[in-house]
Amino acid sequence: MSFSIGLSGLYAANKSLDVTGNNIANVATTGFKSSRTEFQDQYAASIRGTSGTTNVGSGVKVAAVSQQFTQGTMSTGTNRSLDLAIQGNGFFQVSKNGEALYTRAGAFHTDSQGFIVDNDGNNLQGYSVDANGNIATGSLTNLRIDSSNQPAKPTTKTTMAANLNSSDAVVKISPFDPTNTDSYTSTWNTQFVDSQGNTHNMNQYYAKTATNTWQMYTLVDGRNAANPASTVPDSTTLTFNSDGSLNTGALTPGGNIAVNPDGTFTLNNWVPAAQVGTTTTWVANGAVANAGGIKLDMLKLTQTNGAPGIITNTPDGYPSGQLADMSVDASGNLFATYTNGPSRSLGMVSLTNFANVQGLIPVGGTMWKQSFASGAPVTGAPETGTLGAINGDTLENSNVDLTSELVSLIQEQSNYQANAKTISTQSTIMQTLIQMT
Repeated sequence: MSFSIGLSGLYAANKSLDVTGNNIANVATTGFKSSRTEFQDQYAASIRGTSGTTNVGSGVKVAAVSQQFTQGTMSTGTNRSLDLAIQGNGFFQVSKNGEALYTRAGAFHTDSQGFIVDNDGNNLQGYSVDANGNIATGSLTNLRIDSSNQPAKPTTKTTMAANLNSSDAVVKISPFDPTNTDSYTSTWNTQFVDSQGNTHNMNQYYAKTATNTWQMYTLVDGRNAANPASTVPDSTTLTFNSDGSLNTGALTPGGNIAVNPDGTFTLNNWVPAAQVGTTTTWVANGAVANAGGIKLDMLKLTQTNGAPGIITNTPDGYPSGQLADMSVDASGNLFATYTNGPSRSLGMVSLTNFANVQGLIPVGGTMWKQSFASGAPVTGAPETGTLGAINGDTLENSNVDLTSELVSLIQEQSNYQANAKTISTQSTIMQTLIQMT
């Protein structure tokens, strides 16, 4: 019996050495989770299925190799936006030719078609966005980065806050001439974008004509909004109340400038234009303006005894742009930033958790797959339920404690040697018995 007991100890010690060696070998493997060997003693049962009170035992066996899903340390600042790490519970789900696998290793990148994949080409799973940029959390899909140019968005409105100096004198030069600064009191520009992404300047000139009364002259690129061949401006009369606020009930429209019921303006009939070569001739450039005109919200325009000028001016619209940068926030949202300024969501990385992560089956490549023991996968958005958060530009290191593993290695070596000594001693006893015969 001593031979089999010692042999079981050797098998167990050898298994433990294998597990420790595997942990040490993967100390630098991203997302790796260490394991430990768990043992059970063995007793031989009697013919009735019970053990006697004097039974010594029949050795040891490996009960399980238990995976340790503790948090690994974080390596931040990897300078790769698709390096992702999970802080807390959960796994990334990837698709390997349709098979669902789970991992904590978040070293992802894009392939030639823009799909987000790991180093083995497995597709990262997540939620796509609809046409309005909303996350569609109904079903998982292969996440993809659309690197195509963002199309231009023509300007539809601008909101302006500005002040005209009430102490300015009435202009003495008439008619208005944009080249003669004595024919107006203040001026400022607003940038518009046409359907092709070309930028244009709406030039507004303000001439004080009487107490609390100003004339606003409007040109686009120095031209009449509707007729690029003309430099005749659209003229609009502005009246202010005694407190310096705009009197929206006493606004007089002019030319292509219409007054809306709420006191805002709309620039209608704008024909985007451009100069012909180096000449002074202006013609339509082939683009169009927003179909409904451009709303000019100037309700915050004031006339007070203060410095004149624009306080805020926020036109919408933007030219076409290229993908400049991308980031992933804690909630898994993929944000793309473009050279023209705007950002938009490209999708959301999902996370998956299990009732019993110890029941997951390791399949290599720092991957696990579902088993009956693990329970069904629970998938959702990061930072919801029990799911953790995502750190972008970060990788989770192996959770192997190298110092502890080296100490275990010494213990397991001693364990192996001790069991080998048991067999050696039994062999000596057997030789003694044989020599007695």
